Amino acid sequence: MSAAEVYPVRVDASLDAPLSRWLWLVKWVLVIPHYIVLAFLWVAFVLLSAVAWVAILATGRYPRAIFEFNVGVLRWTWRVQYYAIGAFGTDRYPPFTLADDPSYPAHLEIEYPQRLSRGLALVKWWLLAIPQYVVVALFTGSGLWFGWRLGYHDGTWGGAGLIGILAVIAAVVLLVTGRYPDQIFDFVLGMNRWVLRVAAYGGLMTGRYPPFRLDMGGHDPGTLTLPPAGQAPVEPADPPLTDPRQAPPYQADSGPAGGPAGRGGWTTARIVSVVAGAVLAVFSFGLLGAGGTALWAQTQRHGGYVDFGTTSYSAPGYAVASDAVGMHMASGGWDAASALVGTIRIRVTPAAGSSPAFIGIAPAAAAARYLTGVAYASVRGMADHQGTYTEHAGSAPAVPPTGAGIWTAQAAGPGTQTLTWAVKSGNWMVVAMNADGSRPVSVQVNVAATLPALPWIATGLLAGGFACLIAGVLLIAVPLRRAS
Repeated sequence: MSAAEVYPVRVDASLDAPLSRWLWLVKWVLVIPHYIVLAFLWVAFVLLSAVAWVAILATGRYPRAIFEFNVGVLRWTWRVQYYAIGAFGTDRYPPFTLADDPSYPAHLEIEYPQRLSRGLALVKWWLLAIPQYVVVALFTGSGLWFGWRLGYHDGTWGGAGLIGILAVIAAVVLLVTGRYPDQIFDFVLGMNRWVLRVAAYGGLMTGRYPPFRLDMGGHDPGTLTLPPAGQAPVEPADPPLTDPRQAPPYQADSGPAGGPAGRGGWTTARIVSVVAGAVLAVFSFGLLGAGGTALWAQTQRHGGYVDFGTTSYSAPGYAVASDAVGMHMASGGWDAASALVGTIRIRVTPAAGSSPAFIGIAPAAAAARYLTGVAYASVRGMADHQGTYTEHAGSAPAVPPTGAGIWTAQAAGPGTQTLTWAVKSGNWMVVAMNADGSRPVSVQVNVAATLPALPWIATGLLAGGFACLIAGVLLIAVPLRRAS
């Protein structure tokens, strides 16, 4: 095979024999601990890949320590998938390690790229790889196999794709005959190999575009044979092994967790530190985003109020009511609801041609009694923004809303009406009606609040976000440096 045909991602596997006829039925349960660990590892994979992307743009090189870690995550994922729905090719439980296990029947190695194109790093993982993603979606049934681009939760490798379907068919044949079909094994391995090549390319771990070629069998015939560190890669020997399902023995040259031997490399403590740092960094992004939003809202005050927007409500009955809103934050004479929300302002404008409008806030129990037997609609959420209407059958109210005597705060009359209310803890309901109690009801409602605690909330969120970000960066940077 010529140098132009080899590919720097090597995927090998050997089919264990004999395989249990029934164990495959419960493997998806047995690997749950692996899926839990991998969920955290893939969070770190995403964050470190973003760091590597920036490094490639700046230097044209993929940081070696990050490369070893990400290869380890792919390797770990491949072993789990080979054991479970990705192949059912072994009954040996996958090891909990990023390093290659020479005794395990599934292996993945990726040649470290000395240089990578800075320009291609901008487009190859999302634009150039689109044709490959289409093929991978067919094989895996989950869109992009390396779902770290989508949070690693948009499907499972294998799943309902062609790989998973053929693996289940092979498992059923194994259940009946006691033997895994060789032809299905070769085809499943070829598809998994394709997926892993695309994963490495999309993860910027190689600059070589994946070939549109299905290299089947357990022994990878289409990749470089990766030697010990410091030697040039060589092409696979020809002719191939007599049994294409059997992978050649591996000579591990890595340390305890997939890095170089000696003091460097990925030890368990360093892996845990990076994962914890990645989770902390992602959490900090949420805090910083919330703090930035709160800070922005503080700058958008008009007349001392933060505007939450205007929404239209309409119903064929006699009223539109909110669900009961519970605020129970009073303790020892201090009401946190009042301190946090302050004063709420509700402006209601009747639709053109409608009767004068009414808006009122009352204790939820009193409002519910008033609306008992009345035809009205309760709204959960914002009606114009995925809110849900629930219609209640009934007749007209016994008295118009202005005569009900239940309202803590109210406003009624023609044109736009404004209600202001100093918020207190309790269960409350907001009700919009026509002032004369007629039907139907069609109004626009604008809500705003003073939010006196907003500056403190913004400051706390930003301070917490920066603290978590600094801690996360340190938890990642220190083990990265030592692993190098």
